[in-house]
Amino acid sequence: MIGVLLAEDQAMVLGALSALLRLESDIDVLGAVTDGESAWSELQRLQRDGRAPDVLVTDIEMPGLSGLELAQRVQRHGLATRVIIVTTFARAGFLRRALDAGASGYLLKDAPAEQLAEAIRRVHRGGRAIDPQLAVDAWSDADPLNDRERQVLRLAGEGMTAGEIATQLNLSQGTVRNYLSESIGKLGVGNRIEAYRLARQKGWL
Repeated sequence: MIGVLLAEDQAMVLGALSALLRLESDIDVLGAVTDGESAWSELQRLQRDGRAPDVLVTDIEMPGLSGLELAQRVQRHGLATRVIIVTTFARAGFLRRALDAGASGYLLKDAPAEQLAEAIRRVHRGGRAIDPQLAVDAWSDADPLNDRERQVLRLAGEGMTAGEIATQLNLSQGTVRNYLSESIGKLGVGNRIEAYRLARQKGWL
């Protein structure tokens, strides 16, 4: 049996995924949670009980801890659990970030239900399961931002001032402005708001 943990903040979607996977004779749904921190806690609990999930299926945007951050945490702690992202975000930038975070699969929610079960089997065998068109797009539209530029631009787009960003990230205001200027230049736009919108549209934030 392939042990699976589900993390999805929309209760209806979570229920549907759980019900569909329980119909598969070789898949055992060990848990279903609605946010990233709960997923991490459940993952640790199952690990302690000797029932560590083989596969974690998670959405990207969830309260508290995103699916990408969850995948990074799994990777950082060296857990054997493999991660599949299931999302509405058909953006190459998100796929690249998911792969960088150690995810083994990236599927869209509008894909046929049987694709998820097959993806779980493929990933469990050590393979990858990635939406083919996104895989092509991901390598033709590279993210020009580095991690710090991405972090600063995300906070600026959320309405924080340079001073507030500097305090939160323990940087000088001048350094924050430099990161914003670099981001604006790399993205070829006129200001930080346009930079934030474009980066979000591309899936780079």
